[in-house]
Amino acid sequence: MEPLIIEGTAKTPTVNFNASEGLIEIKGRSIPENSIEFYKPLVDWLEEYSKSPAPHTTVNIQLEYFNTSSSKCILDVFKKLEAIYKNKNDVKINWYYEEDDEDMLEAGEDYESIIRVPFNMIEIVD
Repeated sequence: MEPLIIEGTAKTPTVNFNASEGLIEIKGRSIPENSIEFYKPLVDWLEEYSKSPAPHTTVNIQLEYFNTSSSKCILDVFKKLEAIYKNKNDVKINWYYEEDDEDMLEAGEDYESIIRVPFNMIEIVD
């Protein structure tokens, strides 16, 4: 399965989905003009990945900021990961947040309360 790599911009996050390594990363800012359009390839890729996932899937989410429409799309990504996890696959989500960014910590905790996948809250200390 081909990796999905999208270079980040001022409005969109860097995406690195690598099936052979079981690595899924989203980093940066997520305020695209059309969130659904931006996230559709990610959700489609995960749908394909779910058919034969790596033994261990590590998800690194390190967002500085995301808008409301992105939050729904991120939830869709997490729901695909939850389906993989429910099929007895090892999935871990690492949610990174800056040490003084209460909003990003809360956002991670909100997702953690909705999605039945192990979350690690990881504080980034400068």
